[in-house]
Amino acid sequence: MIKCNWEKMVIPPAVRPERVTNFLKPYVLKMHFTNKFVSAQVIHTPTATVASSASSQEQALRLSMEKARESTRDVAAAGKIGKILGERLLLKGIPAVSIFLKREQKYHGKVKAVIDSVREAGVKLV
Repeated sequence: MIKCNWEKMVIPPAVRPERVTNFLKPYVLKMHFTNKFVSAQVIHTPTATVASSASSQEQALRLSMEKARESTRDVAAAGKIGKILGERLLLKGIPAVSIFLKREQKYHGKVKAVIDSVREAGVKLV
């Protein structure tokens, strides 16, 4: 009988060839909106890992919004998520990010709120 110990197994992150990473922007902001929550994350493209993220599903933020009787899915929540993400990026030493919008996303509403609040936090948008 073969025993597998899955807890000790480490999977390294994907590494792209150098010829590809020369043309990639290092940090990309991606946003996701559902009917209940707003989330945004910054991805380090050469290693394909998440550098920082913020979501209205986080327990501390969610509890504070529920106490104030605020929604976790509207434009105001998107603005708070962007502000938190911007502060986290500056703490990690990431001064600039580029934006990746899906085909159906336009610079309006929740998308605009996230982008503007990240910019107001002091992060440059490339």
